[in-house]
Amino acid sequence: MDSEIGHRKRALRAELRERRQNLTSIEKESAAAGFTDNLQSLVTDLSARSISCYLSAQNEPGTRPFLNWAETEGIRILFPVSREDGLLDWTVGEEHEEYEGIAGTPEPVGELLGPIAINDVDLIIVPAAAIDSTGMRIGWGRGYYDKTLGSMEKCPPVYAVVYDNEFIEEVPKELHDQPVNGVVTPTRIISF
Repeated sequence: MDSEIGHRKRALRAELRERRQNLTSIEKESAAAGFTDNLQSLVTDLSARSISCYLSAQNEPGTRPFLNWAETEGIRILFPVSREDGLLDWTVGEEHEEYEGIAGTPEPVGELLGPIAINDVDLIIVPAAAIDSTGMRIGWGRGYYDKTLGSMEKCPPVYAVVYDNEFIEEVPKELHDQPVNGVVTPTRIISF
């Protein structure tokens, strides 16, 4: 990692982490309602019948109300499960239980389907620390999604979920960083 780019990424992540920690419960609830509405619109507009999406942690944009809606609509949902080798496995989380995964984020309990299971979805919804106006994504530094997206032969649309103030002018990027096709915030959906 280039030391200057690495330093800029760490500084930006620290700033964004602090902003998220300072959100009030009312701000989080309001944002979760906006995320739910916009994610529902995105899935409907793309006629997606199978998606991948993460289980949101305490300080992440809330995906759980959206996931409840998707499940009631009969949409197949693949959830990421982190592996020691830096790749992601996938599960449908049929047991409706979760645990803290290797990356420190919530992961569902269920039969593991392997890394290539993601190739069969219509839409990929990913977490992010920030997205810039060109569609470049900065995550939290583990590289799971960059590896996954970079290895896919035919990738469906990928949308990142961030708060409005995390859609910024430019994120520091490196060669391995993967762009997304769009961003979902509480107030809008932007396609690149």
